[in-house]
Amino acid sequence: MKKITLILVTLFVFGCKPTEKAVETKLNYQSQVAVKGDWQVTDVSYANSDYIKVSLFDLGNTKCFVNSTWHFISNNNKGNMKINDYSCAYESDITWYINQNNEMVIKFLNGTKSKKVTTGYVVQYVPINENKFQLIEQADVLNKTQDIVLTFERI
Repeated sequence: MKKITLILVTLFVFGCKPTEKAVETKLNYQSQVAVKGDWQVTDVSYANSDYIKVSLFDLGNTKCFVNSTWHFISNNNKGNMKINDYSCAYESDITWYINQNNEMVIKFLNGTKSKKVTTGYVVQYVPINENKFQLIEQADVLNKTQDIVLTFERI
């Protein structure tokens, strides 16, 4: 976890770092097919979000991800994502999969071939219904583990 202290006394910024742990690679095909298609992040929530800023995927503040759009292709585990907030706009192709532990493993390609990208992110995948799921990132914030929940809805 990368920690940056800002000049503002009441504001702390924390970032989620790429995973360095061994990850289950057996696929959960049923979940991958359920995620196939176009999605939008409708909410990002965590405790004390008014006082603590968290950077997700080393891309930007969690608030930047609200209204971001994601396209998941299940038969080849590719896709793309786009942060639509003008103040932190970002777009990248991705590779992804959901393993049998219900973890989504994501790599942001940034114009690089997938096999050359050696870091990625592991987040918990929680299906809600056929049109909604959540990704949960655990972050160490002020020496406490906190869940950062991204809610996706089908578009």
